[in-house]
Amino acid sequence: MKIAIISDVHDNLANLEKFLNWAKENKIEELIVCGDLCAPATLIKSLAPGFSGKIHLVFGNVCDRETETEKVKELSNVIHCGDLGEFEIDNKKVAIIHYPDKARELAESGKYDFVFYGHNHKPWIEKIGNTYLANPGTLAGMFYKATFAFWDTEIGKLELKILERI
Repeated sequence: MKIAIISDVHDNLANLEKFLNWAKENKIEELIVCGDLCAPATLIKSLAPGFSGKIHLVFGNVCDRETETEKVKELSNVIHCGDLGEFEIDNKKVAIIHYPDKARELAESGKYDFVFYGHNHKPWIEKIGNTYLANPGTLAGMFYKATFAFWDTEIGKLELKILERI
């Protein structure tokens, strides 16, 4: 399965559109969002209609609490996990959260194969025991270049992508 992981969009709709075009061209089947989309309209009018697959989403720290609206609950492809998401993809245990310190604690617990987070905008992948701890960076391109992560579960490949190079 082909999965993309994004975080910290901060309403940068131009970068989101470029990413969504890449996701469509590369047949991304599921999307993981580690928070800070920001305005509910980014999810309701851009992300959810622009991506046909399942979207797993957690709260960030900027405006995201407003995404828990009735309109969001009506989006059939969005699974809003609240502050912490825990689920399986291709028999791999996954956790998603916004904050790096809490993500590290989850990874150190050994309960997950993959833990994804955002918040500090720093693209990062490391392995803690048998768990991959990864931050896809910031799709908005704030403080660092605009980045996201790509995970191919069939070949076990997890990598960071720089948006301007796609």
